[in-house]
Order: sequence, then structure tokens, then C-alpha cells
Amino acid sequence: MTTPPPRSRPVVAVVGSVDAGREFNPPLRNVDAAPAACREIGRELARAGFDLVVFSSKPTYVESYVVEGYAQASGDGAISPGTVYVHLPRHRDADFNLPAGGGVRIEVVRDTSTEWEVSYYRTVVECDGAVLVGGGQSTRIAGVVAMSQRIPLLPVATFGGGAGLVWVNLANVRNDALDEDLALLGADWAPDSARRLAECLRGQQARRTAFAAATRQEARRGARKSATGLAVAALLIVLSLLGLVLSGTPRPADARGLTMLLGAPLLAAMAGAVLRNSFDPEPTWPVSCVRGLGAGTVAVLTYVAAQLLAVPSMLDELDVRRLLFFVITIGFTAGFTFDLVFERLRAQPDASSAPASQRPDSPAP
Repeated sequence: MTTPPPRSRPVVAVVGSVDAGREFNPPLRNVDAAPAACREIGRELARAGFDLVVFSSKPTYVESYVVEGYAQASGDGAISPGTVYVHLPRHRDADFNLPAGGGVRIEVVRDTSTEWEVSYYRTVVECDGAVLVGGGQSTRIAGVVAMSQRIPLLPVATFGGGAGLVWVNLANVRNDALDEDLALLGADWAPDSARRLAECLRGQQARRTAFAAATRQEARRGARKSATGLAVAALLIVLSLLGLVLSGTPRPADARGLTMLLGAPLLAAMAGAVLRNSFDPEPTWPVSCVRGLGAGTVAVLTYVAAQLLAVPSMLDELDVRRLLFFVITIGFTAGFTFDLVFERLRAQPDASSAPASQRPDSPAP
């Protein structure tokens, strides 16, 4: 498809049909008032500073009426000239019969592919908003696709058709539409409806922009937290490995040796927990440090206690450096898999729930 030039103004897609000679499910309503309403919508979109994206100039579709009103408002000299982007299959033409010298510019964008439907729905999604009036299945699908991408929508339900179904769906999904917006979209047509619809579209766009900005800010905040967590994990790993350098030669256990033996693996445990947490959508490295410290304490003390039971005289000639090669690895693994460590602890059987014959205080049979 031919790519249109960069757009400096928000672009609104116009979709639908109010042709009384066609059958729609659900049926159209208030068909006689629809053309005039579409012209009013076009005028208000021009006054609000929107450009248009349309797909046909045939009078059986609402685009012809909307563009007519759009051109009338753009030609009075009171507002900036607008642009109508006409997306067409390669074998079709468009002629809106606009007066010469009007304030609106027509830009034809031809689709060279054979899948016109794909191009049609993709174009709707690429717009900054969509106006749906009447129509049938394709109008309903266009509205649902736009809704799934949080595109601001104006499904004018008073004329029925596919737009009415989209209005019902929008009431369930909401996106950036407020209660008063939904009430306006479902209300009967009134003299000020077009102006209020343009304001409704502007409001949805403003809320969508604010939501996108908040999402980007949250993503940047998460990236900063993740980067900080990774830096903290790297620092903890380096500090734990310094224990291998500073541990010294074997000697009787003292405060310095025990601090090295227990402190280095606990630092590694916190590093493992922070690294594990960096894979989560919302990293919280301070909480992970505490969890890693708890899991590392359990794992390291269990290992050291087992060594003391096996070699009671270990503290008389404590080789901290040799033990650190094991306990640092154990601590890091415990921190990285802290959820498994705590799950293993929770899975330990309760002595009070064991059979009487297996309780420690039960008499021998």
C-alpha cells in the first residue's frame, strides 16, 4: 500500500452506511435524519482540527456526507484547511464532487495488495480515532478491532446497524470512554450532538494520551528499578567473592573467620534473589534481598551444621577459604531459588499431625 505523508494533525477514520436499500442486521434506524447528521459531524470534525480517512465516495456510504460537511466547514476560511485521505483499492476511483477552490485537500492512498479487507482494518487501527455510523458487519468488525487497540471511538448508536453493536461492546470494554460519553453515543440525535461528539472524541484522545504517557513512565521506572537491582546484584556478588581473597589461612575459629564464613554466602544469596527478581514484570530488589537473606541463612546454616556434626573439631582449625567455595555457591543457589527453599520448609510435616507411634514423645511399643 502507498504510504501517506507524515501527518501533523490527528486523523479520524469514518466508517459506515445508511443506505435504506440495503439490509443490515441489526437494521438501521432514523435513516432519513442520518445524511444531515453526518454532514454536521463532518463540520464539527473540521472545526475541531481533525483530518479524515475515508474509504469510498459513493453516496451509499456515510463518508460522502461527512466529507461534504467537512469541506463546507473547511471552505469558510475561519479554520485551517483540512485533508481527507481516501484509501482505495488499486482499481477504484473516488469523486466527492467538491466545489473547486475549497479549503479541503484530497489525498488518494491506493492499496496495491489483493487483500483489501486487511488493509481496511489496518488503516482504521492506524488512525487516531474512528466514527461509526450505521453500517453492517464490516463496520462492526472495524469497531471491535479499533476497540482492541484502544482507539478512541464514536459509534453513533442512534442510527442502528453495526455501529449500534459496537456501542454495546464499548459499554462493556470502556477503554477511555466515560459514562457521559456512552450516554451521548446512545442518545437520540439533537442539534448539538455533532459538537458534543467532537468534544467526546477529543476527550477520549486526551485520556488515551495520558494513559500512554503513564504506561511509558511506568516502563521507564521499571527499567530503572531493574537496572538498579542488577547493579546491586553485581556488587553483592563481588563482595561475596572478596571473602575468598580475605579469608586467610586455616586457624581456630574467631569472629573474623565466622563472619567471612557466614557473611560471604549470605551476600551471594541476596545477589541470587535479586537476579531472580529481575525477570519479573515489576522488580522489587529490596524485598528480594530480604527473601534471599532468609533463604540463604537457612541453607548456609544447614550446611555448616551438617559439617559440624560430621567433623566436631572443624572449628578448632577452620579453613574458611575451602568452605567458602561450597557455601557461596549454596547461598547463591538458595537465593536464586528462594521460592523453592520456602516451599520445602512449608512442606515439612508437622510433628503434632504425625501418627502417635511416630511422635518423638510417644512411648516405645
